[in-house]
Amino acid sequence: MNRKVTIVDYGIGNLYSVARAFEVSGATVRVTENHEHIDDADRIVLPGVGAFEDGMKGLAQRGQIEPIRQFMASGRPFLGICVGMQLLLDVGEEFGEHAGLGVIPGRVQPVPRTGIDGKPHRIPHIGWNILVHPEGAGNAWETGILRGLPGHPAVYFVHSFAPVPALREHRLADSLYDGRRISAAIRSGQTYGVQFHPEKSGPVGLKIVQNFLSL
Repeated sequence: MNRKVTIVDYGIGNLYSVARAFEVSGATVRVTENHEHIDDADRIVLPGVGAFEDGMKGLAQRGQIEPIRQFMASGRPFLGICVGMQLLLDVGEEFGEHAGLGVIPGRVQPVPRTGIDGKPHRIPHIGWNILVHPEGAGNAWETGILRGLPGHPAVYFVHSFAPVPALREHRLADSLYDGRRISAAIRSGQTYGVQFHPEKSGPVGLKIVQNFLSL
């Protein structure tokens, strides 16, 4: 099995903890800023910690936007993590409106500041939350990066904004924050994104990493 993965450095990523999670899972890891390495990659991971606008600027400054779009169009496996997931959508609303990669229709919007009971809760949303199936999604976890997870899998979040896909078919997993439904994982073909941090999510996170490597 080919277990090579290229992690894209665009100036805001949580690169080395992500790289370590893949190495522990048996991958050969390349961390790179070079857009030419995107062209010849087998699998791409786009991590991210920070603001949506800074992420798009980082990609643009390094000439990575079109190579990343072309990579995803080729059908090879791609995984965006946290901000790296948010950049897959059309528009981010953090500090104004900013165009994203436009691979998955939708917007990145603030996490609601209250629970469904109307009481304020902490923003950013930080901590462990359980993944749940999106409404009407059926058994979407039987294939792809979430297959084989234990019942009620818990993963680790740190975020103030979250993706809102325009189409239900792109929602792979949700999480409930005081009753508010948040899109936690998205998918279009072999392109995946997760709002949580697999590299900080213990055995469940490593299982997701291993599933991605086996695509």
